[in-house]
Amino acid sequence: MLTTLQTTYTDTCAADLAWALGRERLPALAVLNLELSGAAVELRLLGASHQVLLEEGEVFCSETVACMPGSSTPLPLGVAKRMGDWEYEFAARVETLSRGSFAGRAQELLALVADHPNGLAGTFPGSPHAFTALLAQRHEGQVRWRTWHAYPQEGQLVATRTRIGLRTGAAAAPAAEAPAML
Repeated sequence: MLTTLQTTYTDTCAADLAWALGRERLPALAVLNLELSGAAVELRLLGASHQVLLEEGEVFCSETVACMPGSSTPLPLGVAKRMGDWEYEFAARVETLSRGSFAGRAQELLALVADHPNGLAGTFPGSPHAFTALLAQRHEGQVRWRTWHAYPQEGQLVATRTRIGLRTGAAAAPAAEAPAML
């Protein structure tokens, strides 16, 4: 799904992005609710980038990558966390592209996400290449998502990938345990 976001461009450079787990649900400009083989996934476009909420059984995960005033956690290159029998992995990279390469890559990514049933992309007013895009899927028992944050004024594209699922060989947690929060 492709939408034009009715807001100003808040996170105006890749360096403004921060990462957080466990943040509350933030106001969204566009939302795509998905059911991926028992996992409820909510892809959320914010005025300051994205938030993904995942709920599966006793596990709830809230990932936010956005310009967050007062945040002291910059965008990391990678994160791995374990909670009980679940593991969460996050990776990010920043690419700097020439003007022509950037425009071509932006069009390619927007077409990929806009036409995908599990994709949500939003363009910001002022530039057709200023966008945030998210794409989720279920693969081998894990929920995975990719995101792209485009900064045409800098020629930078921030790409992230996340996966969450049961650790290999892990048994399901007993029902009497408290819910895991990633």
